[in-house]
Amino acid sequence: MQVSVKRNTGALHFSRATQNKEPPQTTLKEEQKMLEFLFPPFIACLILTGIHAYLGIHVIERKVIFVDLSLAQVAALGTALGAVMGHEYGGTVSYLSGLAFTLVGATVFALTRMKDERVPQEAIIGIVYAVSAAAFILIMDQAPEGTEQIKGMLVGSILFVDWQQIGVTAILYCIIGLFHFAFRKQFITISLTPKLAYEQGLSIRFWDFLFYTSFGFVVTSSVLIAGVLLVFSYLVVPSVCAVLFSNNFKTRLIIGWSIGILASLLGIIASVALDLPTGAAIVCTFGFLLILAALIHYWRSRANPQNSF
Repeated sequence: MQVSVKRNTGALHFSRATQNKEPPQTTLKEEQKMLEFLFPPFIACLILTGIHAYLGIHVIERKVIFVDLSLAQVAALGTALGAVMGHEYGGTVSYLSGLAFTLVGATVFALTRMKDERVPQEAIIGIVYAVSAAAFILIMDQAPEGTEQIKGMLVGSILFVDWQQIGVTAILYCIIGLFHFAFRKQFITISLTPKLAYEQGLSIRFWDFLFYTSFGFVVTSSVLIAGVLLVFSYLVVPSVCAVLFSNNFKTRLIIGWSIGILASLLGIIASVALDLPTGAAIVCTFGFLLILAALIHYWRSRANPQNSF
């Protein structure tokens, strides 16, 4: 058995000898190589799960579901601009360009949150996404390999992540996680009980700016690894599943982590078994688990209405 990888789709391809059966020892070595190849992407998925499941709970409670998709697209726009200017796509300069654009988006979202909103913040988020996506397409249309890079930005290249990228991302996410843990009271209060935050005199815009800025660091790094669609799935789906089964923040976090790990494992297994693009397989696995969670929640609410959320 030989293993090859189609980089533009992220799919694994297998070729087996049809005339002569391979020795068991050879097959075992090939399977070992396959596990070694898939181990880094799986670890990357676990890292994405750890930070995105937490941030997703805040996003769900704030009712700004598409903020991740919008910031991810803003980051993609900045990265694309850096690439068109001649810098390596995914390199340091293009990354910093994407980060700068993301911080501008974070500032906009922090300033547009009002106590008495005439225009829903979700509308602002949608506008930012639409304009950023259109600008991204216009910029990438000028690039020699624009079509492939657009596809890569959507589905990512998590199959080709290396240990250095994993290490840098893990350190960054740990720093952001410690930052949120240190100021968890402020962040959780503003997300879960914004009226109480106003009564306590918390500076909502200041803490929103810190939240969206840290969120921007995560999104900018995640998009380069996993793409817009997979990052959005890691943020929203585990949190939605958790909300169906608990009102407690810690319990939701545990459920979200469990869903993310399970979706990552099943998605990678499906991509290998069915020869599918890894990122897309994980996204579809998230969708399947969400449907399953909704059915379980419906059955529980019918069986015991008092325990439904």
